[in-house]
Amino acid sequence: MSLIKSISGIRGTIGGKSGDGLTPIDIVKFTSAYGAWVIAETNNPKVVIGRDARISGEIVSKLVSATLQGMGIHVIDLGLSTTPTVEFAVPLENAGGGIILTASHNPIQWNALKLLNAKGEFISDAEGKEILEKADKEDFTFAEVKKLGSYIQIDDYIDRHIQHVLDLELVDVEAIKARNFKIVVDAVNSTGGIAIPKLLRALGVTEIEEMYCTPDGHFPHNPEPLPENLRDIIQKLEKGSFDLGIVVDPDVDRLAFINEDGSTFGEEYTLVAVADYVLSKTPGNTVSNLSSTRALRDVTEKRGGKYTSAAVGEVNVVNQMKAVDAVIGGEGNGGIIYPTSHYGRDAMVGVGLFLTHLAKFGKTISRLRASYPNYYISKNKIELTPQIDVDKILLEIKNKYKKHPINDIDGVKIDFEKEWVHLRKSNTEPIIRIYSESDSEATAEHLAKKIMQDIKEVVNASLI
Repeated sequence: MSLIKSISGIRGTIGGKSGDGLTPIDIVKFTSAYGAWVIAETNNPKVVIGRDARISGEIVSKLVSATLQGMGIHVIDLGLSTTPTVEFAVPLENAGGGIILTASHNPIQWNALKLLNAKGEFISDAEGKEILEKADKEDFTFAEVKKLGSYIQIDDYIDRHIQHVLDLELVDVEAIKARNFKIVVDAVNSTGGIAIPKLLRALGVTEIEEMYCTPDGHFPHNPEPLPENLRDIIQKLEKGSFDLGIVVDPDVDRLAFINEDGSTFGEEYTLVAVADYVLSKTPGNTVSNLSSTRALRDVTEKRGGKYTSAAVGEVNVVNQMKAVDAVIGGEGNGGIIYPTSHYGRDAMVGVGLFLTHLAKFGKTISRLRASYPNYYISKNKIELTPQIDVDKILLEIKNKYKKHPINDIDGVKIDFEKEWVHLRKSNTEPIIRIYSESDSEATAEHLAKKIMQDIKEVVNASLI
């Protein structure tokens, strides 16, 4: 069992003992602490909630809503929804915050409370620590019986979100409609199965093959939208009857594409392509996290803008985007953040912008991919055990490569002449992630293996 408390929220596996997993007791405790923070921070006892289609989602939702009501907070429940839809709804409902019940790309046994502020953006690290301290100290008070919070359900926010996408100036519905795209959708049997086909129809797409679009939470494959998990949709595209495939994760904040021939567009290049289109219409700056491809930097500089990087985590990217007034940003995991819409990763906005770009490009999606600088990222991970001292590992690697430029705002990123490698402790899983990039696949793989061997040597030395 696992329970992870981080900048990405309260995330854990369902079941087990309190404190070891995401049990009902843990859900109530952390929700109570968040509720107390909302009341103290905003003096606005109203919270929007929504969930993905995980099997545990309904139970978690009932616990969260009842707890918030017990705090005297008025609950607006969007039901089956998406992360960006809840983010979109919070300011529109003039709420003091929001909770998204989703473990994003994690497997079926996981769920989480992703916490939002009154702007519909993820809470900061400092705010998260304040909430965790309240939870540890049980620093919260429940309401008296005549002051309990109310509960209402609103079931049309995905439709409102879709209309918002259609209304964006850079989304050209007529151009998309004119291309007569034939599209396959893999929504991993979560809420993307509701949102993405409905969005495509609103964009004028009439030929849609729905794969795993029943929102019952029974994930047909690992829900992280990586090539090794997408064999079924890849095989469908390989038959040559469709223009592209669209893949989203369970809460619809990550977006990946499959080319017309079954090859992968690459989740790293989702942001690159959308940024290229946005920059062509509204020149400016861009931001992505340290683990994202250099291709965004190349595209940004070609369009006359400035690229900067941020620590991994949506809130970190958003803060940097605000600091440099970026017109587009996100993360290399297929996360698009378009400030004209809102400051949150949004696959629905990403679909509208990408399809407009592809429609205006006028050629196949594989030709569009070929128009961008070609880098290869090797993504690896090492499972953590209690005996592993992550801080010591990072320090040892930093010292070993101190002759090279190093960025240590989030783990350790080492820049070589034509390559980089980034190693950091995950916010969402008990692992160390090791990402490396080069314009050569063999070089990227070799670099990753070299760093992984360095890590193993440090771990083995510490056990002697």
